[in-house]
Amino acid sequence: MTKNNVKNFALPFSICLLIALALYPDSNLDFDKYSTEGLELNYNMSKEMAMTLGSDEPKYSIFTPHLGKSFEGFKEALAFKESRGDYFTVNTLGYLGKYQFGAETLKLIGIYNPNQFLYNPELQEKAFIANAERNKWILRKDIKRFEGKVIGGIKVTESGILAAAHLAGPGSVKKYLRSYGGTNFADAYGSTVKYYMKKFSGYDTSIVEPNKKAKARI
Repeated sequence: MTKNNVKNFALPFSICLLIALALYPDSNLDFDKYSTEGLELNYNMSKEMAMTLGSDEPKYSIFTPHLGKSFEGFKEALAFKESRGDYFTVNTLGYLGKYQFGAETLKLIGIYNPNQFLYNPELQEKAFIANAERNKWILRKDIKRFEGKVIGGIKVTESGILAAAHLAGPGSVKKYLRSYGGTNFADAYGSTVKYYMKKFSGYDTSIVEPNKKAKARI
């Protein structure tokens, strides 16, 4: 019998033996016949087995929380599109971090040291909120005017507007909305205001308060 077979056999046998003792306390069992002396027994569950949820599940199944259309879902979806959620990345155009901020945008929300910003995840999260608040204040009238309308085949939502403003700036979003899709900004990688309006539509961004003077502070 191999080591694995011994391990697989020993535990069920021991359980059966305990059940038998409980049911038949007066039975004359010869325990010398059932000794485990000399056997190498290890009941620690392997990593592979521990992470397998069932016989039909692939190994290393990992639980991922479902954020849905919440504000956290909005942030993480946008971050994944921007950088795959990497706080410490810099793209070929010099945009920084998880949400890919440019140095000029950072200045608007009170951040003047890009290097410090890049290595501070907490500050990056604060910067995302502050930028969203500032953009929501700038676009507050456009949100009220266009939310729920269909432009270019896409239903306009507040979250779509804020995502597009993160990509292109609030001025470009105003031009897109007020031209009814006629002016559609594209960045150096080909992402457009229209694309972001569609991809990030329908999230709950009501938690974002319009704030003209929003700053990122920790």
